[in-house]
Amino acid sequence: MTTARSNGVEVELGGMSQTDVVVYRIKKMILDGELAPGGKLPIEKDLAPRLGVSRSSLREGVRALSIMGVLETRQGAGMFVTALDASLLLAPMGFVVDLQQPSGVQHVHSVRRVLETDAAAEAAMRISDADLADAGRILDAAEEAIANVDHDAVLDADMKFHKLIAIASGNPVLAALIEALSSRTVRGRMWRAISDEHADAATAHEHRAILRALADHDPIAAQVRMANHLLEVESFLQDRPPIDLE
Repeated sequence: MTTARSNGVEVELGGMSQTDVVVYRIKKMILDGELAPGGKLPIEKDLAPRLGVSRSSLREGVRALSIMGVLETRQGAGMFVTALDASLLLAPMGFVVDLQQPSGVQHVHSVRRVLETDAAAEAAMRISDADLADAGRILDAAEEAIANVDHDAVLDADMKFHKLIAIASGNPVLAALIEALSSRTVRGRMWRAISDEHADAATAHEHRAILRALADHDPIAAQVRMANHLLEVESFLQDRPPIDLE
């Protein structure tokens, strides 16, 4: 039985497919520092025997790691480790969220609320004057779109506002998780805007309250304001699940 040691733990490879072995061993090369972010992999004819797999299995494993955001192909140059940025590595999570059944959408919104309330608290302690000014301009654009009954523009501004706060938290992993979830809750937010004529105005009011808490650098107020805002969306969707908007 073939085994490998990772972080002091023996891992049994005999039950793995050759593709899984490729994924495991390349990951181990990265964790051991043999391959650094941006580093180039050995050429296929050298790497396959080194990993103990066929060249076709190596290609399958490399494809899987590319989908995960771990590897990237550069035309004419070869295969490289990506920057291993959190936004790349967590992007596939959005696919998992996409596959949730309608009954699971409420859970996605709940997780988003937990993450974004923490991000708002962190952002309140770190946000710059420049980011506060940008946030104000985003909300100005949203309110103009509300006046013009432009739901798409309102939703676009909504996403920009929440993304700005997530980034301002200073935690790139938290921001990447929020991005993956936020883009998957658009349908529910659009449904609320279309079916409740007061929803956009209520959202604008809630966003202004969040911005005031951020400008005051008050993490508790920012956390509470964000939680209240997102709970409003959750409560609405619990009572009135979205229909197909296609």
